[in-house]
Amino acid sequence: MLPSVIGKYSLIFGFLISFPIFYYSFIDYKKSGNLNTKIISFSFLQLLFILISFICLIISFVISDFSNETVFNNSHTTKPLFYKIAGTWGNHEGSLLLWLLVLTLFVFIFLLTSKKQIKSYRILTTIFQQIIIFGFFVFVIKTSNPFSHIFPVPNEGLGLNPILQDPALAIHPPILYLGYVGTSIIFSSALSATVLNYISSSWASHIKTWTYISWIFLTLGILLGSIWAYYELGWGGFWFWDPVENVSLMPWLALTTLIHCLIVLEKRTLLKSWVIILSITTFTLSMSGTFLVRSGILNSVHTFANDPERGIFILLFLFSLIILSLVIFFFFNKNQDRNSSNFFWLSKDTSLLINNWFMMYFLSVVLIGTLYPIFLDVISSEKISVGPPFYHKLIAPFLLFFLIAMAVGPKLSWIKSKFVEKFSLISFFGISLLLSSYLVFKLNLDFLINTLLLSTAFFLFLITLKDFFINKSKNISQKISHFGFGLFILSVLLNNFLSSEIITNLKIGESYDDGKVKIYLEKVEKFEKQNYESVIGYFDITDQKNKTEKFKPELRIYNQPVIITSEADIKTNLFYDKFLVINVVQNQNYFNLRYQLKPLMSWIWISVLIISMGGLTNLLYSRNEK
Repeated sequence: MLPSVIGKYSLIFGFLISFPIFYYSFIDYKKSGNLNTKIISFSFLQLLFILISFICLIISFVISDFSNETVFNNSHTTKPLFYKIAGTWGNHEGSLLLWLLVLTLFVFIFLLTSKKQIKSYRILTTIFQQIIIFGFFVFVIKTSNPFSHIFPVPNEGLGLNPILQDPALAIHPPILYLGYVGTSIIFSSALSATVLNYISSSWASHIKTWTYISWIFLTLGILLGSIWAYYELGWGGFWFWDPVENVSLMPWLALTTLIHCLIVLEKRTLLKSWVIILSITTFTLSMSGTFLVRSGILNSVHTFANDPERGIFILLFLFSLIILSLVIFFFFNKNQDRNSSNFFWLSKDTSLLINNWFMMYFLSVVLIGTLYPIFLDVISSEKISVGPPFYHKLIAPFLLFFLIAMAVGPKLSWIKSKFVEKFSLISFFGISLLLSSYLVFKLNLDFLINTLLLSTAFFLFLITLKDFFINKSKNISQKISHFGFGLFILSVLLNNFLSSEIITNLKIGESYDDGKVKIYLEKVEKFEKQNYESVIGYFDITDQKNKTEKFKPELRIYNQPVIITSEADIKTNLFYDKFLVINVVQNQNYFNLRYQLKPLMSWIWISVLIISMGGLTNLLYSRNEK
């Protein structure tokens, strides 16, 4: 009870501190000299109060204080301590408090690390950031207060959704939020720089750091969510174009485009307007993701809240921010891209611009695929779902040109180029084409599209592999990220072409044999765990080489709330995953099993880590970048 009371009043004090920050910011804006230290002091106090509030919520979860409505709705006394703590942000109210914590943390760090920037820019960025913080405070206190009380106090809580009780998903939201909320600083910074006509090469260098920080956390957050869905949901894949997955992918695409535009702005002082629009877009997409997930509009296994009232508040708040940013853009943005005619068709800047157009196209496809079912439902009450075939048909053909441009672009120079590596590029493309043709022929796939797709993936991979080991000191972060992306595309395509699946029903003592794989169900055992009953199936699976491996997939029957989940057993090595998941066949003694052979799964995860390492390298060694 006491931690909830402290947390509630800390939240209110944090909200009230926004007023002196606004006051001193407006007073100090026109003054000369250094930044008023009271702005930094009050920012620190605001961060401190929100931190106390968040810690109090964690304590309420740990001690199972069911007088707190959020704890009652999302925890249970039998839940392990780790998941009690993780439950703090595994629900709507706690996750919004985490948003607020990261918002206040980032503006405080911005104030500490932007001392080399002009004072008016620092203050104006703080004001825009405080507008966002103020809106979130009102949202949390008014509609999503994590410290609401209930009386009489229940003896037991309702528990946490069992599929959230997983280590990967416990750390997934904080990582993802660091990426989402980082875009708020980019947004505020871009608006203030626009008002002050401060968009320049030096500003690009300054804001690039925040862009990379957001991009790295967003990349890692998406990776964690993808790994969790792979083994926890039993789908046996890494991406399903689920709407909630898509809303995290969209700001990532926008951020990736922004990073490349900032490089052009930094090197050639071009694309200023485009940089401002992308800065606004990334934050808008991050906010939209919160709205779509938290409003309950989306029908997804990832949607853990269902409250249209809260969604309406976020929508109105988002709408207000978009109007504010558009007004600033149209009234303050000068015609700054007068040098756009200096683009030469065969140059690195043109290559970056073309790839950015492709990225925007991919973003548009994902946006339409995610939002169109919602609009159709609103207009005609007709419910449809947009699945993988929609995305694959619209993205795959353009991926060919995107990968070629990505492989060739880094070979060009700024302003104007000649193909100095013409022979090596043609040689690598020829090797890729031959290799792909052979593989497609051996696998008996549709020849034309698959050969082209695979050859461009091989082309990008071989080019980035060559670059990775030659001139290591030059643009190392770009080489690492591009190498990771080439490896990712190649792993995804080969995984898609070479995967196999067996679905069948077995009871104890029975076996399945198709001449290539033999699956035998030996026995089933039950165990009592802390907050669930475990049913484990013991399988022997023998491959064509007569090698037998034991698998132990599991069913879990959670007691609070009562939900059955499937826990896949996955045998992993560097070349493939063997994936077995079971389900109960209702009213029968049979178990339904799905056995999959998934090539190169490890390399899909590793390649995403390599991509994010490229961003980290840029942060650490940016002074050496050229």
